[in-house]
Amino acid sequence: MQTYTNKALFLDRDGVINHDPGDYTMKLDEFVILPDVVTTLKKWHDLGYLLIVITNQGGLAKKLYPETEVEAMHQYFQGQCVFHGFEIEAFYFCPHHADFTGKCLCRKPGSLMIEKALHKFNIDPSQSFMVGDRDRDVQCAEYAGVKGIKIDTNSKIPQLQDIL
Repeated sequence: MQTYTNKALFLDRDGVINHDPGDYTMKLDEFVILPDVVTTLKKWHDLGYLLIVITNQGGLAKKLYPETEVEAMHQYFQGQCVFHGFEIEAFYFCPHHADFTGKCLCRKPGSLMIEKALHKFNIDPSQSFMVGDRDRDVQCAEYAGVKGIKIDTNSKIPQLQDIL
């Protein structure tokens, strides 16, 4: 029988953590963290949840922006979190797009990114959540045995009492 040591809050990126302009967030100067995201994530962290970002980045396959921009956005966000006393445990992103690279297992609604994190960090899926703004985010979570929560794009991440 599997013994787990961690629980996690998985987060979609665009539209949940940062403002989604409707197409792609292609450059660091377009990466605008939504209000209250950092303070809400700090509360989850303080309750013992690992925080893990799970994001499709199909713009990479379309060659709309380079991977260095994705990494710069993630480093910036991590810096904001560290400034507030916590860290994002990991950032997982899928660089594929079915129209450009064919189908893959990591692109949401596929669950490979979550499955990798579950294994790497010994996370109990039944004690974990995924917050996303698309049906594919919820499907991805459910395929991995994690509870999926759909919110409106560019809205607030639900407060702890709304989920627990």
